[in-house]
Amino acid sequence: MNHASIRRSTRLAVAVTSALTCLGLAACGSNPPQSEGAQEDAEKTAEQPALEKDPKLHAMLPEKIRESKKLVSVNNGSFPPYEIAGSDGRSLTGASADLATALGQLLGVKITHITADGLPSSLTGIKAGRYDMALGPVGDFKDRQVSNDFVDWVQEYVVFAVHKGNPKNIESLDSTCGKRIAVMAGGSAEGVIKDQAKECASSGKRPVKVQSYKDQPGSILAVKSGRADAFFSSQAPLTYFVNQSKGELELAGTGKSNGFDDLYQGAVIPKDSPLKKVLVEALTKLMDNGTYASIMKKWDLSDNALDKPGVNLGS
Repeated sequence: MNHASIRRSTRLAVAVTSALTCLGLAACGSNPPQSEGAQEDAEKTAEQPALEKDPKLHAMLPEKIRESKKLVSVNNGSFPPYEIAGSDGRSLTGASADLATALGQLLGVKITHITADGLPSSLTGIKAGRYDMALGPVGDFKDRQVSNDFVDWVQEYVVFAVHKGNPKNIESLDSTCGKRIAVMAGGSAEGVIKDQAKECASSGKRPVKVQSYKDQPGSILAVKSGRADAFFSSQAPLTYFVNQSKGELELAGTGKSNGFDDLYQGAVIPKDSPLKKVLVEALTKLMDNGTYASIMKKWDLSDNALDKPGVNLGS
């Protein structure tokens, strides 16, 4: 199985360190502060080659969006290297921000970013019409498809971030019995690890001690501080955090299914929204003209790239 490699040497160490400090002090709000490194990446995003507006795609947008020339995308603010939110709650850097810039140019609208407090709030807001979409990528699962549609643009894998040397010997989902495992509240990994806790108990083993946090930095901080033995989450962001740990953390359980079948992630929109067709065609164009591949390569995500977008690929 292909999996994201640990290669990215990024300049956002200050941003992540500040975010973790804020979570520890509970005094900085829900978004990590914008650092000098993040500002540099924001400048890189601004330097993306501009794309021409596609009149056909623009005409496919709902009338409300065409008139306002604005499309609102909600994010969690803590899913690097896809989403790295600034302290103002609106600025965003990362692969998703670059993709949003390209999509906005192609559609002839401004994509505005709003940070919500956790994935459940984002999904609820999309269903209620407060946001047009979440560009994500967000995990595509059957239960989430009941109220939303997914336009998938990446494939992901779920692994563990552990202390260097893996002192608790966490090699796969089966080795988590009796361990303290951090997960994001409301995420797919939370459901899998809770099922594993039941499996451990039913087989006479010590259950998993599940620790649910509202975001990625909080979960990583739990591992770094020794409150948790591992953080169970998507490999792309965990690779990012491991690289930021200066040798303190490493990945574990790579190349294993870890309770998941093929895992797809993408943009979330309301059920049967006209945006579905627009996004599929726009993403297809970005994949065909090389823009998508360039963005994924820039953020060291080429191993997660798809050849074409798909609708509700999650099983």
